[in-house]
Amino acid sequence: MNYQFRQQTQLTTACILAAGTGSRLHPLTESMPKCLTEVHGRSILERLVTSLREQGFKRLVFVLGHLEHCIRRWLEVHAADFIIEYVSSPLYAETNNLYSLWLARNQIKEPFLLIESDLVFGSPLLNALKYPDRIAISRQLPWMNGTTVTVDAHRVSEFFVGANSSTNEERYKTVNICSLSESSWRLVVARLDQYVSEGRVNEYYESVFRDLVSEGRLNFHPVLFDEHCWYEIDTIEDLRCAQKTFARTEIREADTQPSPGFQRVELQNPQRRVPVG
Repeated sequence: MNYQFRQQTQLTTACILAAGTGSRLHPLTESMPKCLTEVHGRSILERLVTSLREQGFKRLVFVLGHLEHCIRRWLEVHAADFIIEYVSSPLYAETNNLYSLWLARNQIKEPFLLIESDLVFGSPLLNALKYPDRIAISRQLPWMNGTTVTVDAHRVSEFFVGANSSTNEERYKTVNICSLSESSWRLVVARLDQYVSEGRVNEYYESVFRDLVSEGRLNFHPVLFDEHCWYEIDTIEDLRCAQKTFARTEIREADTQPSPGFQRVELQNPQRRVPVG
């Protein structure tokens, strides 16, 4: 199904979570933030900033912690054309991304794109995410772990946070990119406030999404990424695999037949046809 995205205002603000220590990438991240790790000659941060620039984003809100001066220095040189605001997390070593997102609540009042800073992908994959209340998902491959969702028609029906969750329905991996409207963000902030006040600062923000979706208060339209053409860099093995995946990949927007209810986007290697079925 094709959606008339042009009827909505495109997002121009992005919030990038980049506070973590990247401990599973040691020793690389002992002296360098994870997002400055290179994948095929370009850092994850360079790839991300380039994609946001190509997609027309103007304002970036970074939540920083571990070695934040390195990220600030890189952005001062390579992203001077953006309006950039920084939020520092004093508890980055002992909290999770829920706390990082909560810290950004006063800097963001408009619809925005939420993205984590350890993702490698191509700019065209953001095309359908420049509009509010959408979430990137992917069919699962063996390397993937973390939050999954089920999909009902044209919306995400349930979030599963943690390895012990089970369902008989087909699940999709979240890609850790989503967009939020002003009204959705207000709901999320209120629930983040509740979590933080209860001391639940070491949880994932997907727990908040899970709660609000289950209550019928938050709706996400799923955007299906090609499962072979994005990577989340958590470990040295992830980095090796991402190097191989992106070494000879030409980025383009693919106009393929979407799965029912999804906006389908993918990358393609001109040397080799990428399976998407």
